[in-house]
Amino acid sequence: MIAIAILGHGVVGSGVAEILRHNAEGVAAKAGDTLQLKRILDLRAFPDLPYADLFTTDFQEIVQDEEIRIVVETMGGLHPAYDFVKACLEAGKSVVTSNKELVAAKGDELLALARANNLNFLFEASVGGGIPILRPLDQCLAANNVLEIAGILNGTTNFMLTKMIRDNMSFEEALALAQKLGYAERDPSADVGGHDACRKICILASLAFGKHVLPEQVHTEGITEVTLEDVQYAAACGGVIKLIGRAIRTEHGVTCMVAPMILPQDNLLAGVDDVFNGIMVRGDSVGDVAFVGRGAGKLPTASAVVADVIDEAKHLSARKYLFWGPAEAGFVENYRGTAYAMLLRFACASPAEAATRLAQVFGEVRSVTVANGAEGQVAVITPALTADELDTKLAQLGDMTLLRSLRFYN
Repeated sequence: MIAIAILGHGVVGSGVAEILRHNAEGVAAKAGDTLQLKRILDLRAFPDLPYADLFTTDFQEIVQDEEIRIVVETMGGLHPAYDFVKACLEAGKSVVTSNKELVAAKGDELLALARANNLNFLFEASVGGGIPILRPLDQCLAANNVLEIAGILNGTTNFMLTKMIRDNMSFEEALALAQKLGYAERDPSADVGGHDACRKICILASLAFGKHVLPEQVHTEGITEVTLEDVQYAAACGGVIKLIGRAIRTEHGVTCMVAPMILPQDNLLAGVDDVFNGIMVRGDSVGDVAFVGRGAGKLPTASAVVADVIDEAKHLSARKYLFWGPAEAGFVENYRGTAYAMLLRFACASPAEAATRLAQVFGEVRSVTVANGAEGQVAVITPALTADELDTKLAQLGDMTLLRSLRFYN
């Protein structure tokens, strides 16, 4: 019998408890031993639950209990989650977490601590919820040099963009609906500001490229500035707007960013809609592989957590090889060096004269028009440009007012 503790009895933590209790026989068969849920840490009391006697508000009851071999952290946030996870690893307990903020900020340190103590620190649920991605990336694609990872990594923003595209909703209307349906928090800034997707691409990039990629090293844009006009112009270009987290291998490191991008309809991720997430991995041998599924939710995420628990139960005396090194200066290169074709939209007095001027400055451009478009606007698709090249050319346009710029995924 292997004793387990859960830190946090929120949405995911309660789902883990539910699976461990209701699927106990099947979980034991897969783990090769009975998994006993012994303690749950939470400041709240749950007197009506059939396992109410398992709750404690004292973390020391867990960290000092030598029978507890595996601890599941589902509290979220950095503190006290980091301090608790570190203490568990130092006390000889393997840890499973769904906490993307923790792994993105402290993953290298906690992996090193687990390795030093011959323990495991696993976090499959931190990136794609119920989508298996870290284990396939680490094991099934191990024969490949990963060239790129790109993904729709946030279900809330993907739902909102889907509503804007399909139902002609404004950003504000789509956000209100997402909050009403429980897809968006009361404070949605982590989602719509791109920070949630940033943490997830950091974890993916760290695992794929071997060194810790910190969130503050990743250029991050959200969808707060995306308008219905942007959606219409993207459709006129034959594409759809998605919030994309992207990490690309370079000669000496990696470049990472999160931003809304226009994807062509034939892209593997273009058809991933609503609250679904999609992750594309490009390997030098296998080519493009896509993973699609629900990126959040109580039981999908809890199922990924319990899968890690089973894995750790099977490897109590041996380490899994999931690992990356610490952050290294210069490894994450400036995103501004990566060239993208751009959709640029300007306000102007004379669209015809503006189009001529844009062609003179940018070279070969393609004009884009939409039905019932606003008067006094012109939109073009530029050749691939770096951010510095774009800034230089925009400065040459003088008094033309840039309304919007969007990158094309290429």
